[in-house]
Amino acid sequence: MLARVANNLFWMGRYIERAEHTARYLKVNYFSSLDAPNKLSQSRQFVLQSVYQMVGETSFTSLTLKEEEVLYNVGLNLNKTYSVLNSIKLARENANSSRDLVSTEFYESINKFYHFAMNYSNDKFVKNGLYDFTTSVTEHTSILRGKIRGTLLHDEIYALIMLGINIERATQITRIIKTKFDDANKAIGGYANPIKNSYEWTTLLKCTESYDMMRRYYKKSPTQLTTLEFLILNAKCPRSVMNSLNQIYNNICTIDNTKVFKKDTSAFLIGKMRAEYEFKTIEEIQLNVHDFIEKTSQLLFSIGFKLENEYFYV
Repeated sequence: MLARVANNLFWMGRYIERAEHTARYLKVNYFSSLDAPNKLSQSRQFVLQSVYQMVGETSFTSLTLKEEEVLYNVGLNLNKTYSVLNSIKLARENANSSRDLVSTEFYESINKFYHFAMNYSNDKFVKNGLYDFTTSVTEHTSILRGKIRGTLLHDEIYALIMLGINIERATQITRIIKTKFDDANKAIGGYANPIKNSYEWTTLLKCTESYDMMRRYYKKSPTQLTTLEFLILNAKCPRSVMNSLNQIYNNICTIDNTKVFKKDTSAFLIGKMRAEYEFKTIEEIQLNVHDFIEKTSQLLFSIGFKLENEYFYV
């Protein structure tokens, strides 16, 4: 396989996953503020700033944000690299470049998804179409992942796509955790331990589609400790960082069947990070949550960068 084609498959997976997480974060944050227990969390400026922080927009610090502008930029503005529509467009472009390696069923689904998003009315979206659009995006991305698992051979091509999906999932989950941790620190409510029992932990779990799973696992309301433990260390949670690392390791082993990985390879770095996180405890993370999240983000970036240089730019 050409390195260029492998790169297309990898980034197609990443953009599919990125579109889903951005859309869900936008939807959950916007509508969950209606039920927030304190005035700051209910504030539209607080919500809009949280959305911008998650996608990496930093130019808003000294400005009063306009709701329609933020929704348009994050949802449908093709000139913004972080927008949902831009991710969908790039996912389809990468699918076009590797058309002969993906199934007809998958290609038809991603083509349908692309035309739905590209033809969505800007005016409708910023006025009353936010819920409809973001829900449709998350449903379409679920269909695409189903087509990937159900209509492709589970070989190197499948592994490359899933490698992109799982690296992007771990990256997006980490970004969401970081953003909501900062939100929880800002939104001091009427709790005895405001940061530990903040409503933002519930929002965080809903942003990652993990609220019901977490409640069934712990059988109690979310706290800082249980939320972080579930989304970072619980290998049984399909949205957790640990689960993604396990999947990434399985994917890289399919691509590179070397039994002993050299120290300077991406596979070695993936295995090292996976082993470290497998035996990490929530008590260690609690000592400095912010630094741990920053370290996780940097490690995931390093893995993605090393993968591209090792496999895609040969």
